[in-house]
Amino acid sequence: MEFEDFTIQIVTAIGFISVLKSSVKFLRWVWVMFLRSPKNLKEYGSWAVVTGATDGIGKALAFELASKGLNLVLVGRNPSKLQTTSMEIISSSSSSVEVKTLVVDLAKCSGKQIVEIIDKEIKGLDVGILVNNAGLAYPYPRFFLDVDLELMEDIFKVNMESATWMVLSVLPGMLRKKKGAILNIGSASSTIVPSYPLFTLYAATKAYLAMLSRSISVEYKHSGIDIQCQIPVFVATKMTKLKESSIFIASPETYSKASVRSIGYEQICTPYWAHSLQWFIANALPDTLLNWGILSYFVAVNKVAKLKESKKKAEQQKTAVDESN
Repeated sequence: MEFEDFTIQIVTAIGFISVLKSSVKFLRWVWVMFLRSPKNLKEYGSWAVVTGATDGIGKALAFELASKGLNLVLVGRNPSKLQTTSMEIISSSSSSVEVKTLVVDLAKCSGKQIVEIIDKEIKGLDVGILVNNAGLAYPYPRFFLDVDLELMEDIFKVNMESATWMVLSVLPGMLRKKKGAILNIGSASSTIVPSYPLFTLYAATKAYLAMLSRSISVEYKHSGIDIQCQIPVFVATKMTKLKESSIFIASPETYSKASVRSIGYEQICTPYWAHSLQWFIANALPDTLLNWGILSYFVAVNKVAKLKESKKKAEQQKTAVDESN
C-alpha cells in the first residue's frame, strides 16, 4: 500500500510539474506577443537600411521604421518604385525623416560591388539597423531538376550572398559604436516544417539565413549588436501570391508592426502571434504527415502551373505563325 501511495505521489508530482511548465510557457508567450515593450530603435542609430524595400514586407517595414522616427536607406533594383516608395514614406510620416534610395540589382552584382556600393552610400550615416528583406523564389513550385540555372544562381545570390555582404557592410560601423541591430527575414519553409519539396532551393537558402543569424549573434552579442532572424509564415505579398489577408495570412502592414516590436530580442522568432500558433500546430504533427501534405499540394499546383505555361507558349507560337503569314 505504501508503494502504491508513493507511486501516486510521484505521478501527481510529475503531472503538476508538466502543467506548471506548460503554464509558464503559455504566460511567457502572452507576454512576448502582447505585453513586452518594444525597444527604442532610435537608440541603435538614426538610420536604417532596408533591402527589397519597394514591395511586400520590406515596404511595410520601411513605413513602420519611418513611423518610429528613423531615417531610411531604401535598397532595390527598380528606380521608379524606389522613388515612389520614398515619396510615399515622406508624405505619410508625421515626423521629418530623410529617405535615400539606392538602385542595386542584388542578383547581378558581385559581393565586392555590393560592399563598395553600400559602403559609399552609408558613409557618414549613423546606421543603427539593417533589414535584410530582399528574397527570391520560384514563380511556381518546381522539382529540383526543373529549376533553370539562371534562376538557381539568382536565388543563391539574392537570398544568401547579398544578405551576407550587406551584413559585412554595416557591421564594422556598428562595432565601432558598440550598438546596432540586424534583422534577417527568413521563412517558415526552412524552420517550421521538416521539408519544403518543390521549393527546395528557396527553403535551403532561407535555412542559411537562420544559421547565419544564430552564429553571428553569438559572436557579436557581447559587443552590443542584436542579430535576429524572423520567421514569417503566410503573408499576403507578391512573392507568396496570396492576395487576401486574414488572421493567419497577415497583411504586410500587420506583420511589420509585429516585426518591429520584436527587433533586438530573440535570435530566432516568429513575431506575429497567429504565425506562432501555426508553428506550434506544425510541431505537434508527425513529420511524415507534413511531408506528404506539402508534397501533395505543391505537386498539384505544379501541374496546374505547367499546364497554363504550355497553353501560353502554344498561343504565343500561334500568334507568331499568324503574324509571319
